[in-house]
Amino acid sequence: MNSPKRRIAHLDMDAFYASVELLRYPELRGMPVVVGGRRTDQPEIAADGSRRFARLRDYRGRGVITTSTYEARALGVFSGMGLMKAARLAPDTILLPADFAAYRHYSALFKAAVAGVAPQVEDRGIDEIYIDLTESTLDSRALARRIKQAVREATQLSCSIGITPNKLLSKICSDLEKPDGITILGTDDIPARIWPLPVRKINGIGPKAAEKLAALGITTIGQLAATDSVFLQLHFGRSFGAWLQDAARGIDDSPVVTHSEPKSISRETTFDRDLHPRSDRIALGKIFTDLCVRVAHDLQDSGYAGRTIDIKLRFGDFQTVTRDITLPAAVSDPAAIRRAAGACLKRVSLDRKLRLLGVRVSALQPEHTRQENQESPQQELVLMAKTAD
Repeated sequence: MNSPKRRIAHLDMDAFYASVELLRYPELRGMPVVVGGRRTDQPEIAADGSRRFARLRDYRGRGVITTSTYEARALGVFSGMGLMKAARLAPDTILLPADFAAYRHYSALFKAAVAGVAPQVEDRGIDEIYIDLTESTLDSRALARRIKQAVREATQLSCSIGITPNKLLSKICSDLEKPDGITILGTDDIPARIWPLPVRKINGIGPKAAEKLAALGITTIGQLAATDSVFLQLHFGRSFGAWLQDAARGIDDSPVVTHSEPKSISRETTFDRDLHPRSDRIALGKIFTDLCVRVAHDLQDSGYAGRTIDIKLRFGDFQTVTRDITLPAAVSDPAAIRRAAGACLKRVSLDRKLRLLGVRVSALQPEHTRQENQESPQQELVLMAKTAD
């Protein structure tokens, strides 16, 4: 069992993307809003100076919801849902396009604000972090309020915080009293607060595992905790079966990792309609170049360069094809990435319509290291092709 002295917080920004958009469009507060439209879904300016927003009922395409306000969620509209399906459920919901540059800006602001209060932070994504509070002398609730106040002052946004003896429980608890909540839980509280919850609340139990557990008659965390470990290992394998029971009992010794190197940086887009490499060549070329430029900017913003460039193509029949090239030296500029990605593209038979296109850079290294160890430009280019059809 975890040491009772350990205090780990999970901070989750409330409806982050949508909340950032509401700072820009305060007249939408209290209304159902989803983020995930196209750039053409920008609000129009009426003759009287007011803004006219796109509605879900007007959307046509295959896009998905990036996030939704709590008012939209009350109508059954959630992140990951197709926009067309959401339109059938809530046609009058406001539709806004995503602005990831703005989200990254506010992400950096809230993380810097938290680090000013509690510096032992593990970055888990654009809208969530873990914080090790073990060494703090402040009361947990007072510390949580101080962190929340720092985030609000820096961003004008709210967040929810769970504080427990470990990361697994804190991740669950930060979602229990949303929005703008604080949940503090000890191991003695697990039977009452955690065990009645569905197994999907455990981070690491996905849809397939939850479906398999349900088929075995296990739907709550409490039922999972009471299940014999041999039974779980028989159905899920020794490692995952043992983890399932530990997780259900609130056992998690994983540390808060304050620094980690990214393994890859990527961008991809799903088209509103299938595009053909010949008849839609110009449009596809622009999209492909834009993906390369955006990946390059992400690399430069993060201070990294990469040697391996790969592309992902998904055809209309959902077959996915990848190709990659490994360069002799790491790159981060758009032109170099575009050339390498183009070389990958030449190794794919483009005779069918496409629904998705992606570009990724991996084998990353810090930019300063790349500059110090820059290889001679006369070195022959080495191409290492890997196919994963």
